[in-house]
Amino acid sequence: MNTGIHYYSGESRCRFTVWAPLRERMVLHIIHPEEQKLEMKKQKDGTFILEASEIEPGSKYYFMPDGEKDLADPASHFQPEGTNGPSEIVDHKTYQWNDHSWKGIAFKDLIIYELHIGTFSSGSTFESAIPLLDNLVATGINAVELMPVAQFPGTRNWGYDVLFPYAVQHSYGGPEGLKKFVDACHQKGIAVILDVVYNHLGPGGDFFSEYGPYFTDRYHCPWGDAINLDGEWSDGVRDYFSDNPLHWFTHYHIDALRLDAMHTIFDNGAVSVWQLMHQKIQALQQDLGRHLYMIAESDLNSPRILRHPEYGGYGFDAQWLDDFHHSIYVLLNPKDNIRYKDFGRLEQLAKAYTDGFVHSGEYVEFRKRRYGASSAGISGEKFVAFINNHDQCGNRIGGETLSRLLDFDRLKLAAAAMLLAPYIPMLFMGEEYASDRPFFFFVDYANEEQAKTISKVRQEEFSKVNAAGEMPNPIAEETFRDCILDHEQRRKGKYRVMHEWYKKLISLRKKNSILKNFNKNNIRTQLIAEDVLIIYRKDDHAFDHIIIFLNLSENIHSHILPDYGFIWCKLLDSTDPLHDGEKCEDLIHTHEPGDEITIPALSALLYGRYK
Repeated sequence: MNTGIHYYSGESRCRFTVWAPLRERMVLHIIHPEEQKLEMKKQKDGTFILEASEIEPGSKYYFMPDGEKDLADPASHFQPEGTNGPSEIVDHKTYQWNDHSWKGIAFKDLIIYELHIGTFSSGSTFESAIPLLDNLVATGINAVELMPVAQFPGTRNWGYDVLFPYAVQHSYGGPEGLKKFVDACHQKGIAVILDVVYNHLGPGGDFFSEYGPYFTDRYHCPWGDAINLDGEWSDGVRDYFSDNPLHWFTHYHIDALRLDAMHTIFDNGAVSVWQLMHQKIQALQQDLGRHLYMIAESDLNSPRILRHPEYGGYGFDAQWLDDFHHSIYVLLNPKDNIRYKDFGRLEQLAKAYTDGFVHSGEYVEFRKRRYGASSAGISGEKFVAFINNHDQCGNRIGGETLSRLLDFDRLKLAAAAMLLAPYIPMLFMGEEYASDRPFFFFVDYANEEQAKTISKVRQEEFSKVNAAGEMPNPIAEETFRDCILDHEQRRKGKYRVMHEWYKKLISLRKKNSILKNFNKNNIRTQLIAEDVLIIYRKDDHAFDHIIIFLNLSENIHSHILPDYGFIWCKLLDSTDPLHDGEKCEDLIHTHEPGDEITIPALSALLYGRYK
């Protein structure tokens, strides 16, 4: 790694490294426990290095480019006083891990739960989240995806305003807190996925330019100048970002990374940063003896994201499947079609099941061009499907989660549509019991004018989709506090009913071999009228079959069960009577081939072989 620190545990010795190719001098300024200024030695690649003795963990320091002014380490592992304070030395070997038997979970078996550390628990820290993990285990969750926890300005933020990609947010509990959280997850059989941001640096990130050309005006992204990955002096920048996954995998035992908006990262070099990153991760994977996964958020609808670098791809193990969300959501809430105006037809939902990408080369009105390429034939385990996530609710003016937009029957139907799909499912925190807490956009910038400007920009964006009302003040603490979940809700009334429904769906998914089959060639669909989708799924040898019925209308329909040589059994019915979370009666409903079944309004049914 060409930047950052390496502490020699137990030796009171530390190697400081910082890349600043256009600087003549670099001074290490230690301010605690005793002040000292030490000259660093410049290498041919523009890196400055110094090995210092009598240095202990907890020591605080700055770098001084050309000896001019104090600047935090761009690869700082801890900013205990926030983004404007000094960096602190961390000895990663002092933490005593208890997850030695952890070997990870196969990606195909994951049931993912996206959460924001600040709003998941009332304490808003890693440690306060740990006691809530048992609730997730009881639900059937076996993976959590943390929204970004790298250091951002202030104490509350979605996390995408990352300023120090190697540091753990001080207000969440810093490096020690994250290690305790990951350790606790692994001991409970939960994998940890971390959301990381490599497409921009947050407010105040211009200080990186004091060290070197981290940005370029050759390309532009939604946040201004893009990260410099293929221009002059880009080697140091490429190493800085391609080494970052290794930092999380090694020091924090993270199982997978989800890369935010990777389509806003530009690199036209002969060896892309994705290929470089892939090579480094593969080597580390061999050293650690466990699988390390990379998940992309991509707006490209391109199979290239999932293709191996040897074949011109980016090498990601999976990517978010936005088209699945858009397809089911607009059908269940058609009045919100302005946001997703190219969706709303049942055949699109059918294509989401059989192909993946709905837009695969067709003309798309929203983009004013042909968009996407086909993902038919790509294994379903390469896609993460969801009916809600931080973007879908947080980018609404009222921060409405799905439970505030749909009625109860439609919520149950949406949950079944996702968890019975041939993809890796992901829930957004609170979804499993239909939490009615909002998830607003919130920030805590030191610069209030900056925050007000962002508020104005977002209000203008909402006006484009005819969103009525005023957006809650993003810098107000109460806006953040209103988003904190009340997990006790899941124990009572309708919340408990929904929780039982999710538990049943997840349990069935884990037990049924066809629901665990990701071969989309084994799926075919049928449309009844304009509002009922039938999904036929089978195993690879066609020995076993299931049929999923999704009635998205308020009308009752019927269908004749086909003859596959066995008696059918109703395995799941979203309209089954549930009272306070407990089913009235567990009856086995069997049907002969050729029987006509009723498909209730706004329902999800699942039929399989009677055994």
